Amino acid sequence: MYTLLLSKINALYLKKSPATGVGLFRILFGLVTFQEVLFLIFFNHLIFDPIPFLDVEFPMIVFFLWLWALVALALAVGYRCQTASIVNYLFWLIFVNFTPMQRDFDGGFDLFMIGANFFLIFMPIDKAFAIDSLRKKWSTPFVHYSHYKAEEVSRLVYYLPVVICLGFLYFDSAIHKMFAQHWRNGLGAWLPSSIPYYISALDLSWLLNIEFLQKFFGYTIIVFQFTFLFFFHNRRFRPLYFWVGVSMHLGIALSFNIYPFGLGMLIFYSLVAPFSWYRFLGNQFRLKKPVLTVFYDQQCPLCCRTVLLLNHFDILQGVDFKPAQVFAKNYPELNSLEEQQLLKDLYALNSKGQLFEGVATYAQILIAMRYPMLFGYVLKLPLIYQFACSRYRKIADNRVRMVCDVSCDTGPDIRFEKTWYARIFETETTQTAKIKVFMITKVLVVLIILQLNSSFHYGLLYRLHVDTRQTALTSVMTDMSNALLLVSNTFLGITPHALYLHDHFAEYNHLLAITYLDAKGGEHFLPFINEQGRMLAPNWGRVHSMWANIAVTPNIDEVRLKKFIMKVTAFWGIKSGLDLQNTQFLIKMKKIDAPFEWEKDLRSKNLSGEWRTIGEARWQGKEVKITLPTDIDAL
Repeated sequence: MYTLLLSKINALYLKKSPATGVGLFRILFGLVTFQEVLFLIFFNHLIFDPIPFLDVEFPMIVFFLWLWALVALALAVGYRCQTASIVNYLFWLIFVNFTPMQRDFDGGFDLFMIGANFFLIFMPIDKAFAIDSLRKKWSTPFVHYSHYKAEEVSRLVYYLPVVICLGFLYFDSAIHKMFAQHWRNGLGAWLPSSIPYYISALDLSWLLNIEFLQKFFGYTIIVFQFTFLFFFHNRRFRPLYFWVGVSMHLGIALSFNIYPFGLGMLIFYSLVAPFSWYRFLGNQFRLKKPVLTVFYDQQCPLCCRTVLLLNHFDILQGVDFKPAQVFAKNYPELNSLEEQQLLKDLYALNSKGQLFEGVATYAQILIAMRYPMLFGYVLKLPLIYQFACSRYRKIADNRVRMVCDVSCDTGPDIRFEKTWYARIFETETTQTAKIKVFMITKVLVVLIILQLNSSFHYGLLYRLHVDTRQTALTSVMTDMSNALLLVSNTFLGITPHALYLHDHFAEYNHLLAITYLDAKGGEHFLPFINEQGRMLAPNWGRVHSMWANIAVTPNIDEVRLKKFIMKVTAFWGIKSGLDLQNTQFLIKMKKIDAPFEWEKDLRSKNLSGEWRTIGEARWQGKEVKITLPTDIDAL
């Protein structure tokens, strides 16, 4: 088995593929992280304050969240990729494990993001769509962009993250699903889609009312998750697994109010997409030939760097940049210009033979690049054009020129330290490559053991109610297993993927909401849970998890429920401009059904139930008095 794994790793290690998917993965990961940090900034008082707004324990938390946001943006645009990926990983690690996010506001995908970020550190994320690749070209500005070949990376960097972060996660999830009756009945997607707390504003009742389709979706998910690990890499099955996976997670993002989880999973499909698709899309979107030819002074460092910058963002390849000293003589339209005048400005010719110079050239470049064409047209507007011309003239007339000779270094710049990917995958000798393959294989074996430990511990022993403390030996083994779980969970994000199972929905037959009375005695719902029982935007993701998975459960813990009533009334009360000291909050409850057998119109029935008042909350200074029945579950 080990020999087979080693052979497979070696084959993938040596195969090369376009870096496009890896670059897209980095961009999407950075953007998903960025939006989640903005979410944390908005809800920082709810999540991190012991009493929202009234007792601020971490006054500097917003400062560090904005730092994290900047790091996530740097990762998305590919600026200092290696450093950004490590710092981003540390931010995830610290906030998830050492703040209330860990216990009360689990986003449902935090550990998944930690695991994904761990792999990101070792991936060649600076090879495609990255500012870092531009910075490296800038370090040798006299080298024309045509001398740089399309970046290729080891195919292993596509497969390893997918196998560990998706393949094992799916398989683990499928094991847990086998113990849930509604999943065995094919209703795993239907049931949570019929519970008001879990659904988005998108009304999919028409689809939920088609029983055979719901069961088809449910069983398809189980088969997909059990088989993904073994077949996704097969060329014939890869498109199928791509579309099923994308459809499943896009459905989660749109129909449930846990969209961050859906988006977090979706980003991995940039690594699952067949490599030929990237080549096909590139050929389809890129122009057959440039529509604009630009002539620049090749002995001007500023001009050369500008060309490299513009070419970097010319994704559709609509502009061809040529050194004027070499190519101008081949174009009759430029014959009337003396060399001194030709090198004084930036000139361009379009496909119709029209000649442009200076700022007009820049406007045409933006238009030829297509996606920023609006800025090109804005640049041509009166006043803006005159101002741009005056600034351009000052810069152009004072730029430095130099004669490029053998002193122009065309090699790599020593200021750019080797990435971890380069140290592992870009080897110079066959012997070194063999050593690296052995190392990667051993690391993969360790990761497999850690994942199997989690799946066996929670997916089988826990689900089968096995007493692991019967003997001294099994007790020691359990302690060792728990120690491994702690390490793998904290640093690699390996965790049981047991979401929305029977032990969560069994007897989930009531919803709670909070209203308040205004000065005239009128009753209004807080902008949290609406009159249907749905959680309103932006109370999704980790805020939804706090209320629907921790505060309100089949067996309500009164202490935890009161804690979150306190947090919600303080946060949304102050956000809504209410005077907490003079506002009476009412705790409302309505009955719902969560059956494990299919029922028509269950979503509509659960949304239309009647609310009744079961308690109240009143603030006195920094304390809140909450009155609730002694046994809410029995109501």
